[in-house]
Amino acid sequence: MAALNTKPNIAAPDDFYADLLAAHEGLSKAESDAFNARLILILSNHVGDRDILREALAAAKAQNEEEKRS
Repeated sequence: MAALNTKPNIAAPDDFYADLLAAHEGLSKAESDAFNARLILILSNHVGDRDILREALAAAKAQNEEEKRS
């Protein structure tokens, strides 16, 4: 089983971030939230491994809890 990779792994991350922002241009908050949900599901399907997806959910939740404490 593979492990969740949380280290930087995106070539040209600033360019990807610009692409992500551009994809949200002109969207309402509700449309932007729906877009994010679809993107998450598409990428989750690509990953496909339930154990990795559970690790990702736990990591995101832990980071969210850490930010709340800050």
